[in-house]
Amino acid sequence: MPDAPLSQKEIEDRLRELPGWVLEGDRIHCTYQLRSHFAAVAFVTHIASLQEELNHHSELTLGYNTVRLAVNTHSAGDRVTAADCELAERVSAIASSHGAG
Repeated sequence: MPDAPLSQKEIEDRLRELPGWVLEGDRIHCTYQLRSHFAAVAFVTHIASLQEELNHHSELTLGYNTVRLAVNTHSAGDRVTAADCELAERVSAIASSHGAG
């Protein structure tokens, strides 16, 4: 059974614990700045491994020294679920080890 969509209040409560993450439309997203293109690529690779581990994938965009994630759950009608917040939490937890801010 797919995750149930979170209410607006539940999303807002979860995002208060996730600096840099915001709700825009039907997705939560965050953009990280890194010191170089290579650092951004390494961060993307680490994010990809987290996504595989969770079996939950975001829209992941690599720029020269930026990484942007946008995520919602397709099986929940393209709404934000607890799985999206868990992915955001896991990404936030590794960001500083990559020098992402």
